[in-house]
Amino acid sequence: MSTAAEHSNSMVRVKIASRVATVTLNRPPVNALSMEVIDELSVCLDKLAADPDVKAIILTGEGKCFAAGADIKQFTSAFGDAQTATRLARLVQEKLRRIELMKKPVIAAINGAALGGGLELALSCHLRIAADEAQLGLPELNLGLIPGYGGTQRLTRLIGKAKATEMIIFSQPVAGQQAEQRGLVNKSVPREQLLTAAMEWAERIACDRSAASVAAVLTAITEGLDGTLDEGLEREAELFGALFETESMREGVTAFIEKRPAKFPD
Repeated sequence: MSTAAEHSNSMVRVKIASRVATVTLNRPPVNALSMEVIDELSVCLDKLAADPDVKAIILTGEGKCFAAGADIKQFTSAFGDAQTATRLARLVQEKLRRIELMKKPVIAAINGAALGGGLELALSCHLRIAADEAQLGLPELNLGLIPGYGGTQRLTRLIGKAKATEMIIFSQPVAGQQAEQRGLVNKSVPREQLLTAAMEWAERIACDRSAASVAAVLTAITEGLDGTLDEGLEREAELFGALFETESMREGVTAFIEKRPAKFPD
C-alpha cells in the first residue's frame, strides 16, 4: 500500500492512497474544459502513468459538475477560421486518445453534469460510474456545431448508431440510471455513494489484479476495436503468450492450485 499523498495544480487536484490516484478537476463553477485545464490534466495523467506506485486512477469533478463542456469563450478565437478549429479538435482528440491508450485503468466518477467536452472526456476513460442525478449529453448542435473531441465516434461505439444519433441530433442529455440502461456508463449510484463505489473498483484492481494482465487486457480491447476481428484475435494471442513469461502469471496459477488468494508481485 502506498502512503496517502496529496498535491494540486491550479485546476487539477491529485490524491494518492492505497495505490489509487484520485484526480479532481477544480475549475469553478462548472469545471469547463479550457485548454489550460486539458493541458494540466494531460501532464498529470502522464505522471501517474509513469508512477509505479499507482495502479488505478479515478477522475472526478469538484462541486456539482464533472465537467459541463468545453470553454465556449475560447471558441470565439476560431470563428471564421476552419483551420484553427480543426487544429483545436485534433489537439484535444490526441490528448483524450492518450487516456484511452493508458495501460492503467481510468475510472470516470461522474458526479454531476458531463456535457459536451466533459462527456467526451468521460468517454475516453475505461470505466464510468455516474451519480443517479448526473446529466450526460452532447449538446453541440445547439451551438451549430458537432462534437469534436471524439463524441461522435466513442458514443456510437458504446451505445450503437441509432441511440447515439438520437442523443446528438436532439441534444438530449440522459440521467445516470438511463445512461446505465443504454450502456453509456457501467453503473449508476446515489451521488453520496459515487466515490465509494469508484474507490471499491479501483482498490480491487490495485490489490487483486496483476498490473501486467490489466495492461494487457486494456491493450487488447482498445487495439481490437481499432482493427478487424482477425487482427484483434492475433493481438490477443500475442498478449496472452507474453504473460506466460511473467512472475504474476506463475503466482496466479500457483495460488489457484494451492487454493489461496494470489499475491501478485506487481
